[in-house]
Amino acid sequence: MSLVRDLTNGIYRENPVFKLALGMCPFLAVTTSVENAIGMGAAATFVLICSNFLVSLFRNLIPSKVRIPCYIVIIATFVTLVDMVMNAYLPDLHRSLGIFIPLIVVNCIILGRAEGFANRHPVLNSLADAVGMGVGFTLAMIILASFRELLGNGTWLNINVLGPSYQNQPLLIAILAPGAFILLGFILGFFNILEKRRGGGGQ
Repeated sequence: MSLVRDLTNGIYRENPVFKLALGMCPFLAVTTSVENAIGMGAAATFVLICSNFLVSLFRNLIPSKVRIPCYIVIIATFVTLVDMVMNAYLPDLHRSLGIFIPLIVVNCIILGRAEGFANRHPVLNSLADAVGMGVGFTLAMIILASFRELLGNGTWLNINVLGPSYQNQPLLIAILAPGAFILLGFILGFFNILEKRRGGGGQ
């Protein structure tokens, strides 16, 4: 039961973006398209799973005084691997994501889960937490990217959805930085309304 709870926490109850407001920099920057969102989410999830695994595995061997530098070295190793593989096999996506792939090293979700969870829990629980947080982060990015791509380009996963007439006059603000903040505000407001209805429906 504990594994199921650890797995599902990151998807909704402790969603890193919508609940904890972590990882906002790449979340807002690369969600101009669903393809970018999936790519960044997959890269971050891979790094999160691998780093949680190693941190949990060696948690009793890493001296407490140097644990943060050790975590950063572990995370940077997997980020470098992701960066090289993506550059070799997905060059277009790699160019589109740009600097935000190397910046996964300092993503507060990954470092936070290493310090706050993997450092204190067994390997299986840490892996479940990593998968849940990674999936939650990816889903959050896909939700925002879907709105931004549809409204800003009239497409979804580069498929023309709203027709050529809409593409002639799209809502361009949706794919600009202000549009990301505005849409995020609406999404957070929606989740807050859901929480209030769930928690105080009888009041």
